[in-house]
Amino acid sequence: MASSFNIVRGLSSLAPRLSGKVAVVTASTDGIGYAIARRLAQEGAKVVISSRKEKNVQKALEKLHQDGLKETIGLPCHVANKEDRAKLFNLVSEKFGGLDILVSNAAVNPAVGDVYDCPEDVWDKIFEVNVKAAFMLSKEAIPLLRKRGGGSIVYVSSIAGYQPISLLGAYSVSKTTLLGLTRVGSLDLAKDNIRVNCVAPGIIETKFSSALTETESAREIVLNNVPMRRIGKPDEISGAVAFLCSDDASYITGETILITGGTPCRL
Repeated sequence: MASSFNIVRGLSSLAPRLSGKVAVVTASTDGIGYAIARRLAQEGAKVVISSRKEKNVQKALEKLHQDGLKETIGLPCHVANKEDRAKLFNLVSEKFGGLDILVSNAAVNPAVGDVYDCPEDVWDKIFEVNVKAAFMLSKEAIPLLRKRGGGSIVYVSSIAGYQPISLLGAYSVSKTTLLGLTRVGSLDLAKDNIRVNCVAPGIIETKFSSALTETESAREIVLNNVPMRRIGKPDEISGAVAFLCSDDASYITGETILITGGTPCRL
């Protein structure tokens, strides 16, 4: 199989599937979110990135611009904050004149433990960021998407939404909820030519999943459940998202693509 490096390098020979499109990607200064933002920009989209910290936004923009992806801008945005979300959509309207793609990637997991041991404040925080913010971002993006005659919303769920991960009980429930939002949202927005889809990554090599991969013992436990016997790379998620946002997926809505290296998943 081609390495993630070769996958990215090979993009230069592809037609820019997203030329003329404008995208917002949340939590996009590192890991999966950054890989998605970069891939969308490589395929021709104008991209707005965001993260909670200004320094992370600037660092990510520097890297994107160094790669020649000049039509990328960004700002700090805490997705659970209404004023921050308003600034995000105001920026995309002012700088790029509209919106075609929303990728909701932001997620938190502030504590580990069994689901019924989850403190109420931790439960509320997980659902505020992982679910409510995804819902509100979509709600606020829909008028912009309608003005463009349609568009695409993509949620980033997780294998944990299908197969709960031990000690990540509340997080797993939140990611399952995104699967339901995808299905219901796709039905409601089909009439507006707005497609709603989802990706559910397996264990991917990022800071977010480092607790599951940083030691040899933990890594071996993970790999025992992955038929491909390796941890996924962020670029292997970004390609699926770019596909779902493109006209190649024009007749796909309400679906979730599992990107798990063959790990068995079911609800």
